[in-house]
Amino acid sequence: MLFSDTYLTIEKQAEAIFKDKGSKFLAFAYPVENDQQIKEILNQLKKEHHTANHHCYAYRLGADKMNFRANDDGEPNNTAGKPILGQIQSNDLTNILIVVVRYFGGTLLGVSGLINAYKNSAADVIKVSTIIEKQILFNYTIQFYFEHLNDVMKLLKQLDCKIINQQFDNNCEISFSIRKANSEQCEEKLKKIEGLKIEYK
Repeated sequence: MLFSDTYLTIEKQAEAIFKDKGSKFLAFAYPVENDQQIKEILNQLKKEHHTANHHCYAYRLGADKMNFRANDDGEPNNTAGKPILGQIQSNDLTNILIVVVRYFGGTLLGVSGLINAYKNSAADVIKVSTIIEKQILFNYTIQFYFEHLNDVMKLLKQLDCKIINQQFDNNCEISFSIRKANSEQCEEKLKKIEGLKIEYK
Protein backbone atom coordinates (compact mmCIF):
# COMPACT_ATOMS: atom_id res chain seq x y z
CA MET A 1 0.00 0.00 0.00
CA LEU A 2 1.42 3.39 -0.97
CA PHE A 3 -0.24 5.34 1.83
CA SER A 4 -1.13 4.66 5.42
CA ASP A 5 -4.59 5.28 6.77
CA THR A 6 -3.54 5.02 10.41
CA TYR A 7 -1.49 7.20 12.75
CA LEU A 8 0.08 6.85 16.20
CA THR A 9 -0.95 8.90 19.21
CA ILE A 10 -1.24 8.42 22.98
CA GLU A 11 -4.27 7.02 24.74
CA LYS A 12 -4.33 9.23 27.82
CA GLN A 13 -2.42 11.79 29.85
CA ALA A 14 0.97 10.72 31.23
CA GLU A 15 3.54 12.32 33.53
CA ALA A 16 7.27 11.89 34.20
CA ILE A 17 9.97 13.73 36.13
CA PHE A 18 13.61 14.39 35.22
CA LYS A 19 16.20 16.00 37.53
CA ASP A 20 19.53 17.61 36.73
CA LYS A 21 21.76 19.69 39.03
CA GLY A 22 18.87 20.63 41.30
CA SER A 23 16.52 21.62 38.48
CA LYS A 24 13.29 19.64 38.25
CA PHE A 25 11.65 19.02 34.87
CA LEU A 26 8.05 17.85 35.11
CA ALA A 27 6.93 16.39 31.79
CA PHE A 28 3.25 16.07 30.85
CA ALA A 29 1.91 14.40 27.69
CA TYR A 30 -1.68 14.84 26.52
CA PRO A 31 -3.71 13.46 23.61
CA VAL A 32 -5.14 16.53 21.82
CA GLU A 33 -7.31 17.19 18.76
CA ASN A 34 -7.15 20.97 18.26
CA ASP A 35 -5.55 24.31 19.20
CA GLN A 36 -8.32 25.16 21.67
CA GLN A 37 -7.58 22.07 23.80
CA ILE A 38 -3.88 22.97 23.78
CA LYS A 39 -4.59 26.52 25.01
CA GLU A 40 -6.79 25.24 27.83
CA ILE A 41 -4.20 22.69 28.98
CA LEU A 42 -1.38 25.28 28.92
CA ASN A 43 -3.47 27.77 30.92
CA GLN A 44 -4.34 25.11 33.46
CA LEU A 45 -0.70 24.01 33.88
CA LYS A 46 0.44 27.61 34.28
CA LYS A 47 -2.11 28.05 37.09
CA GLU A 48 -1.08 24.80 38.81
CA HIS A 49 2.66 25.52 38.44
CA HIS A 50 2.63 29.31 38.66
CA THR A 51 5.94 29.38 40.60
CA ALA A 52 7.80 27.40 37.91
CA ASN A 53 10.38 29.24 35.81
CA HIS A 54 9.41 27.87 32.40
CA HIS A 55 6.52 26.02 30.71
CA CYS A 56 8.11 24.78 27.49
CA TYR A 57 6.14 22.71 25.04
CA ALA A 58 5.71 21.20 21.60
CA TYR A 59 2.75 19.71 19.82
CA ARG A 60 1.83 18.06 16.55
CA LEU A 61 -1.72 17.80 15.18
CA GLY A 62 -3.43 16.04 12.30
CA ALA A 63 -3.03 12.70 10.56
CA ASP A 64 -0.81 14.42 7.97
CA LYS A 65 1.41 15.67 10.86
CA MET A 66 1.74 19.08 9.17
CA ASN A 67 0.48 21.24 12.08
CA PHE A 68 3.21 21.50 14.72
CA ARG A 69 4.83 24.05 16.99
CA ALA A 70 7.66 24.30 19.52
CA ASN A 71 7.93 26.95 22.27
CA ASP A 72 10.98 27.69 24.47
CA ASP A 73 9.08 29.92 26.95
CA GLY A 74 12.10 32.03 27.84
CA GLU A 75 14.78 29.34 27.67
CA PRO A 76 17.62 30.05 25.18
CA ASN A 77 16.52 29.69 21.57
CA ASN A 78 15.90 26.08 20.42
CA THR A 79 17.03 24.51 23.72
CA ALA A 80 13.58 23.39 24.92
CA GLY A 81 10.68 23.30 22.44
CA LYS A 82 12.77 21.87 19.59
CA PRO A 83 14.18 18.90 21.58
CA ILE A 84 10.62 18.12 22.81
CA LEU A 85 9.28 18.25 19.24
CA GLY A 86 12.21 16.08 18.13
CA GLN A 87 11.02 13.30 20.46
CA ILE A 88 7.45 13.56 19.15
CA GLN A 89 8.78 13.27 15.59
CA SER A 90 11.21 10.42 16.25
CA ASN A 91 8.39 8.40 17.85
CA ASP A 92 6.17 9.26 14.83
CA LEU A 93 3.38 10.61 17.07
CA THR A 94 0.66 13.13 16.27
CA ASN A 95 -2.37 14.65 18.07
CA ILE A 96 -0.09 15.03 21.06
CA LEU A 97 1.02 17.90 23.31
CA ILE A 98 4.08 17.59 25.57
CA VAL A 99 4.70 20.29 28.17
CA VAL A 100 7.85 20.34 30.31
CA VAL A 101 7.58 22.52 33.42
CA ARG A 102 10.96 23.55 34.83
CA TYR A 103 11.71 24.50 38.40
CA PHE A 104 15.18 26.08 38.38
CA GLY A 105 17.59 24.55 40.88
CA GLY A 106 20.16 27.35 41.04
CA THR A 107 22.79 25.85 38.72
CA LEU A 108 22.94 26.85 35.07
CA LEU A 109 22.93 23.83 32.78
CA GLY A 110 24.28 25.51 29.66
CA VAL A 111 22.89 25.08 26.16
CA SER A 112 23.80 21.40 25.72
CA GLY A 113 22.63 20.61 29.26
CA LEU A 114 19.25 22.22 28.60
CA ILE A 115 18.80 20.43 25.25
CA ASN A 116 19.64 17.15 26.97
CA ALA A 117 17.25 17.80 29.89
CA TYR A 118 14.26 18.73 27.70
CA LYS A 119 14.96 15.88 25.27
CA ASN A 120 15.17 13.33 28.11
CA SER A 121 12.08 14.72 29.84
CA ALA A 122 10.05 14.32 26.63
CA ALA A 123 11.53 10.85 25.98
CA ASP A 124 10.67 9.75 29.54
CA VAL A 125 7.03 10.86 29.35
CA ILE A 126 6.62 9.14 25.94
CA LYS A 127 8.08 5.94 27.46
CA VAL A 128 5.41 5.85 30.16
CA SER A 129 2.59 6.76 27.73
CA THR A 130 0.30 4.19 26.14
CA ILE A 131 0.83 4.54 22.39
CA ILE A 132 -2.16 3.56 20.25
CA GLU A 133 -2.83 3.31 16.53
CA LYS A 134 -5.88 5.17 15.22
CA GLN A 135 -7.54 4.99 11.83
CA ILE A 136 -7.86 8.05 9.60
CA LEU A 137 -11.60 8.42 9.03
CA PHE A 138 -13.45 10.38 6.36
CA ASN A 139 -16.97 11.66 7.11
CA TYR A 140 -19.79 11.78 4.57
CA THR A 141 -23.46 12.72 4.48
CA ILE A 142 -25.66 11.13 1.82
CA GLN A 143 -29.25 11.83 0.76
CA PHE A 144 -31.25 9.33 -1.25
CA TYR A 145 -34.78 8.01 -1.98
CA PHE A 146 -36.32 5.55 0.46
CA GLU A 147 -36.57 2.90 -2.28
CA HIS A 148 -32.74 2.63 -2.29
CA LEU A 149 -32.44 2.17 1.48
CA ASN A 150 -31.60 -1.56 1.34
CA ASP A 151 -28.89 -1.05 -1.29
CA VAL A 152 -27.34 1.79 0.70
CA MET A 153 -27.39 -0.06 4.03
CA LYS A 154 -25.92 -3.19 2.45
CA LEU A 155 -23.09 -1.18 0.93
CA LEU A 156 -22.31 0.71 4.16
CA LYS A 157 -22.17 -2.59 6.06
CA GLN A 158 -20.02 -4.23 3.42
CA LEU A 159 -17.44 -1.40 3.59
CA ASP A 160 -17.46 -1.32 7.41
CA CYS A 161 -18.86 2.22 7.68
CA LYS A 162 -19.80 3.64 11.05
CA ILE A 163 -23.17 5.36 11.00
CA ILE A 164 -23.16 8.63 12.97
CA ASN A 165 -26.68 9.85 12.23
CA GLN A 166 -29.65 8.67 10.18
CA GLN A 167 -33.19 9.74 9.33
CA PHE A 168 -35.57 7.78 7.17
CA ASP A 169 -38.45 9.38 5.28
CA ASN A 170 -39.37 9.60 1.61
CA ASN A 171 -35.98 11.24 1.36
CA CYS A 172 -33.42 9.58 3.62
CA GLU A 173 -30.23 11.04 5.05
CA ILE A 174 -27.30 9.19 6.61
CA SER A 175 -24.06 10.58 8.03
CA PHE A 176 -21.26 8.06 8.38
CA SER A 177 -17.50 7.68 8.76
CA ILE A 178 -15.27 5.31 6.82
CA ARG A 179 -11.60 4.39 6.79
CA LYS A 180 -9.56 6.48 4.36
CA ALA A 181 -8.44 3.29 2.57
CA ASN A 182 -12.07 2.39 1.70
CA SER A 183 -13.33 5.89 0.92
CA GLU A 184 -12.74 5.99 -2.85
CA GLN A 185 -14.38 2.61 -3.39
CA CYS A 186 -17.32 3.72 -1.25
CA GLU A 187 -17.78 6.97 -3.22
CA GLU A 188 -17.69 5.13 -6.54
CA LYS A 189 -20.32 2.60 -5.45
CA LEU A 190 -22.62 5.21 -3.90
CA LYS A 191 -22.51 7.37 -7.03
CA LYS A 192 -24.02 4.47 -8.99
CA ILE A 193 -27.22 4.68 -6.92
CA GLU A 194 -29.76 6.76 -8.80
CA GLY A 195 -30.62 10.18 -7.31
CA LEU A 196 -28.15 9.83 -4.42
CA LYS A 197 -26.38 12.99 -3.31
CA ILE A 198 -23.06 12.71 -1.47
CA GLU A 199 -21.34 15.38 0.59
CA TYR A 200 -17.84 15.09 2.04
CA LYS A 201 -17.64 16.63 5.51
